[in-house]
Amino acid sequence: MGRRDESPEKKRRRALIGEFLKENPIKDGNDINDLVKELIAQVVENSLEGEPDDGLGYTKYDYRNKETDNSRNGYLKNCTFELW
Repeated sequence: MGRRDESPEKKRRRALIGEFLKENPIKDGNDINDLVKELIAQVVENSLEGEPDDGLGYTKYDYRNKETDNSRNGYLKNCTFELW
């Protein structure tokens, strides 16, 4: 039974989640906690991997298209910043 006005992407995600849960049944609350922790860690990790690409304007190994003196080693000349 489908849900009303559900996008194809959401349907695909729901199907993937259903397959995952068939292969990895949840037995108790600890399983749910572990699954949510892993999901959040994966989302944060993937987000942080893409962030330097956006800020620097080139991907990690794409030095040919690099149009900046900034680099990924964490060092900037004459850079001052405040944490708070």
